[in-house]
Amino acid sequence: MKVILTKDVKAQGKAGEVVDVSDGYARNYLFPNGLAKPATATALNAIKISKEAEERRRKIEHDEAVELCKKLASVTVTVKIKTGANGKLFGALNTAAISEALKEQGYTLDKKKIVLSEPIKALGHYTVQIKPFAEVSGKLGVNVVSE
Repeated sequence: MKVILTKDVKAQGKAGEVVDVSDGYARNYLFPNGLAKPATATALNAIKISKEAEERRRKIEHDEAVELCKKLASVTVTVKIKTGANGKLFGALNTAAISEALKEQGYTLDKKKIVLSEPIKALGHYTVQIKPFAEVSGKLGVNVVSE
């Protein structure tokens, strides 16, 4: 019997997949526990449409991420931070401060999308990596100055 999994099922597949299972397993375990539903023509068509919509959405997000990387390649963000007498930072510059400085310049980038290879603990100019989408990455200039 072909069924559509509504949740991940160990040794069977992930949610949204169409799998072939025995009739008894489907009727006695999968259907009562809400783990699957019968693979009717209507349900299969609905899955096909939702997968196409998801693919279009991912393509749009990918294109937007590429555009954002192109824009940010020429941008240098200035972050003001408190420093000690010898020019060292109190602690380290975090991604939240960089994200906030970007927001002040009119760009929206989540702090989780900024990758610091090593902590920034001194004043100066740095190049940090941004990853706005899974396969898309770019560079951003960060200028750290004393407050």
